[in-house]
Amino acid sequence: MPELPEVEVVRRGLAPHVIGRTIAEVEVLEPRAARRHAGGPADLADQLRGVRVAALVRRGKFLWWRLEDPDGEDLGVALMTHLGMSGQLRVRGADAQSDTGSSDAVAASSGPRPDPLRHRRITLRLDDGTLVDFIDQRIFGGLWTSPLVMASDGQIAGMGGDDALLPADAAHIGRDLLDPAIDLEAVAARIRSRSASVKSLLLNQEIASGIGNIYADEGLWETRVRYDTPGSRVSRARTLALLEATAAVMRRALEVGGTSFDALYVNVDGRSGYFARSLSAYGREGEPCPRCGTAIRRVSFMNRSSHFCPACQRKRS
Repeated sequence: MPELPEVEVVRRGLAPHVIGRTIAEVEVLEPRAARRHAGGPADLADQLRGVRVAALVRRGKFLWWRLEDPDGEDLGVALMTHLGMSGQLRVRGADAQSDTGSSDAVAASSGPRPDPLRHRRITLRLDDGTLVDFIDQRIFGGLWTSPLVMASDGQIAGMGGDDALLPADAAHIGRDLLDPAIDLEAVAARIRSRSASVKSLLLNQEIASGIGNIYADEGLWETRVRYDTPGSRVSRARTLALLEATAAVMRRALEVGGTSFDALYVNVDGRSGYFARSLSAYGREGEPCPRCGTAIRRVSFMNRSSHFCPACQRKRS
């Protein structure tokens, strides 16, 4: 599943193509990709036709498009985008390759472009002829509109935004570790107040959003914390270090286009990120720990895999 760095790469790559543009037409090829929209696929198309994109904002793994009418008045709703397990937003148009290839638009990435039309579910046609395709093999993601509400803390709602409004469907998730407004002390306190495993708490999107399996394992490895340690058994200093290390890992991933293990995650021009080459624990089962040389282990945890070093990340009595 795309995690925070991968979604932020998409936001940065997509923004130059869509901000200030008007959505001229909407084609819904797969109704399931619009299943979260209360009025159904036809209503989604009707709501979006003729509206202008004012901003592209992200919190955690959620991405939303701020919308306004032709006169510049905010519509009070946002177009929500969630990539789910395999969703992609791809840009087609004469200038798509040159724009997304610039260092200002999107982080560096590599690999061949997969078939841009395979598993296409929804296409937005903009007034300049640019096409934005929502592609999703497994159809766990989707597009829908959600009314705007005020962020509970009154701070700017997310990356790319300039006010405290966010979609109601994203209001339940916590701020992410790359958000300047996050209160790390408060997040650490919530983790330390619970007896659940520290990894499950990292993955809890209501505590801090955007962390998935990959970056949780990497942050835990960086700070020598074992995945199943109860949150209440981790010291305040170690918990803060864990949050800061996880944020640092995500920043490094963002610089190289995110983490791709297959063609299911690509940026807006269809290329894969290559942070997978820099992972220390995740996906490294049987390989030597970069720190001590002990073989990395993989165990089943919460219906997913956890990767850790049994020497560096020992179980504490």
